[in-house]
Amino acid sequence: MKEEIKYEDAVRQLEEIVRKMENNELDIDQLTEQLKAAQRLVKLCKDRLTKTDEEIKKILEDGK
Repeated sequence: MKEEIKYEDAVRQLEEIVRKMENNELDIDQLTEQLKAAQRLVKLCKDRLTKTDEEIKKILEDGK
């Protein structure tokens, strides 16, 4: 079972990956793995934002 990660934690992990890339702290193998991880994290964040947006719109519509 996949562990659920909080949006804020995903953003922090993305920031850490970017920091390491900017500081040239990753070798080519690490870079590939970190880019794959970043891609998953970006998708998770986008999905979470989309879901939250839809929930807010539904709440606002129900309140009318």
